[in-house]
Amino acid sequence: MIAELDKYYIDSIQVKDAWKLCDFIVSNEDKLKHYFPKTVAQNQTPTLSQDFCVAKVKQFQSKEEFLFLIKEKETHSLIGLVYIKKLDWVKKQGEFAYCIDYSFAGQKIISNSVRLLSEYAFNHLNLKTLQIIVFEENIASIKVASNNNFVWKRTLKNEFTPENKPSLDMELFELYNES
Repeated sequence: MIAELDKYYIDSIQVKDAWKLCDFIVSNEDKLKHYFPKTVAQNQTPTLSQDFCVAKVKQFQSKEEFLFLIKEKETHSLIGLVYIKKLDWVKKQGEFAYCIDYSFAGQKIISNSVRLLSEYAFNHLNLKTLQIIVFEENIASIKVASNNNFVWKRTLKNEFTPENKPSLDMELFELYNES
């Protein structure tokens, strides 16, 4: 276990999480397919999820990318994902990406998870800069950034291209380790 919240906990991805991950992705596919198309495509069946989990565990161990799962304490149900990705070990920088199950949205679970994982990234991974890149209309994600003292830096032109849609400008927020 990486960190604890009130009724939830954060843990690193494990191979044994494949079934729960598949269920989470399929149940939230409509919400996730726009911003997490690769994750959705790689978790459409339990077999695909198994392969995905094996790959993500290897990436976690080699410090290429970190995938954390948010689970309920009582049931151990998977309710959210938080990535620390696009790691640049020279700049000591990483980017957050996150999502939450429909039924848990609006409860500040992602905000609290990002707070705890920011501490983890600064204290255990020795990162100096964390980023959140968000579409301007994604108010919930902007709130996650502001709730955690991320500062808006600039608009990134044509930063993200959803499948079969035009490129989108995205907003860059950053948080710095001051210690």
